[in-house]
Amino acid sequence: MLTRRLLLVLVCCCLGGIGFHAGMPAQEVAAKAGPAGVDGDDEFVLVVMDPLAAPLACDCVKGYAQRKYEVLGTFLSTKLGRPVKVYWAGALKSALKESGGRADLIIGKYSVVRHDTAAEARNFAPIASLTGRDGSTTQSGLIVVRAKDRAKKVADLAGYRIFFGTPDAEEKSAAVISLLRKSGIEVAAEPETCEACSTAATNLMELEEGEDGAAVISSYARPLLEGCGTIQKGDLRVIGESEPVPFVTAFISLELSEDTRQQVAQALLALATEKELLDALETRNGFVPTGSQETPAGGAGTEAPAAAAAAKKKN
Repeated sequence: MLTRRLLLVLVCCCLGGIGFHAGMPAQEVAAKAGPAGVDGDDEFVLVVMDPLAAPLACDCVKGYAQRKYEVLGTFLSTKLGRPVKVYWAGALKSALKESGGRADLIIGKYSVVRHDTAAEARNFAPIASLTGRDGSTTQSGLIVVRAKDRAKKVADLAGYRIFFGTPDAEEKSAAVISLLRKSGIEVAAEPETCEACSTAATNLMELEEGEDGAAVISSYARPLLEGCGTIQKGDLRVIGESEPVPFVTAFISLELSEDTRQQVAQALLALATEKELLDALETRNGFVPTGSQETPAGGAGTEAPAAAAAAKKKN
């Protein structure tokens, strides 16, 4: 059983999203990317870090986690009037190695993109959020225990061994830690972490009988854990859910001109009227403005008005 689960974890690397598909190029409409910060009519580089993108996920659940961003690349090319090249990666560092250091637009988990752009000292700002099939732009962290565990609520987890996500995954780290503390549960200064939801779930299932344990998984990953066979239906039970946090978000490079940033934001918002693209990206309403003015990831003190301006212009 252990061997089978480990194999499934490796096969379903979609739940970890680090390194397995770094920089996988597709929908190549032009030559090799140029240096960072180049604007104008040259190639535009889109980096996809969305854990529900097809190359970063598995096809275990029909119609789920198979977003086809190469279709978005073609759409953006027509809207921007310039070639677009798409790279897929679980981490920005990996994508930059493949793209020659170039990234103009990054689409991925909000907290992960902010973490990675800061680590790479890149100035990016959020301009639009991708809606799910339910129209939501958020996700949450789920605290799960084994089906027969005595815990019924978060407050019952005192003394439990808890497998958290890494700090860059806000829904599996800060958001859930806040929930635990509000429920009176102490959290270690350095919690035990797992890169992938599948690893956390597997570690929990493999605890010795009688050992109290819980795991934290992303809400979007729950269908994949069962669909991929990492766990069986009914193995785990949810006893707590964090406050919602932003999910898949588009970040634009602040090295691009303001006109280009607004052009990209407007193109993303125009996706809402393209049914085939909505289906390809498994989204109900396409991209919507973030509606926020905040410090750009990796930078300081710069607002992100592009999506708001584009939305106003569109209306």
